[in-house]
Amino acid sequence: MKKFILGSALAVMMSTAAHAETIGVTMAQFDDNFLTVLRNGMSDYAKTLDGVELQIEDAQNDVAKQQSQIQNFIASGVSAIIVNPVDTDATAAMSKAAADAGIALVYVNREPVNVNELPEKQAFVASNEMESGTLETKEVCRLLNGKGKVVVMMGELSNQAARMRTQDVKDVIATDECKGLEIVEEQTANWSRTQGSDLMTNWLSAGLEFDAVISNNDEMAIGAIQALKAAGRSMDSVVVAGVDATQDALAAMAAGDLDVTVFQDAAGQGKGSVDAALKLAKGEKVETKVYIPFQLVTPANIADFQSKN
Repeated sequence: MKKFILGSALAVMMSTAAHAETIGVTMAQFDDNFLTVLRNGMSDYAKTLDGVELQIEDAQNDVAKQQSQIQNFIASGVSAIIVNPVDTDATAAMSKAAADAGIALVYVNREPVNVNELPEKQAFVASNEMESGTLETKEVCRLLNGKGKVVVMMGELSNQAARMRTQDVKDVIATDECKGLEIVEEQTANWSRTQGSDLMTNWLSAGLEFDAVISNNDEMAIGAIQALKAAGRSMDSVVVAGVDATQDALAAMAAGDLDVTVFQDAAGQGKGSVDAALKLAKGEKVETKVYIPFQLVTPANIADFQSKN
């Protein structure tokens, strides 16, 4: 009888172990509002799944550290790896390392440079960046009636999202409806609220004149707002736009400071990346690119988004 009980217990343990899935997650950085929502979205979703454990690491914006984390995940035999890249130009080596080890890999939020040549068992989950900057800039164009001077705050130029969102701005301004807009300055503030504030302070100190701030993300836009208000400029005299629809951004919009943002479903991307990783680990088919739509947010529809992100 004892042998039967022990044998049954062992069988249950082996069955549980066989179905347990460990996913290694390396985030570009923990100290980022949007990425925190994305990371929490992964964790919260994983808690609803039986036998799924996430091992989440902070790359601290260090490419070498992120590569080391991926190697450690491979060495520990995880079922799959999720990567939010520090540098999207450094992803080919990451893909090769995972492919050589036969481990599924999913990039999330930031588009890898090799997105069109991903090996088998690899995918990219995000929102289509062609939508974000386009929605943002079209709304700025509408608010300015197609005429005015614009400054552009760019994210880290090592990130495909920053490059694409900036190109979206230029593509919209090149259209007949918006060709009256002129970019008078564009510089990077590296996705940072503090750097966005510093950059805006420099522009104001230099006497730069502009009617709108188009930012690649909300954090830089909020930094710009802080500097504008500190300089005594009325927020009614300038249109400020960002991307992500973070809670801080929505609060700034409710206060009448931020005019435009674009909802990027961080939690949805987190859930989607976990789903894709689990399917790929099991040998199931997944689209190479999984896109979750962006949505324009303005004071008119802000209530629809205040419980998100």
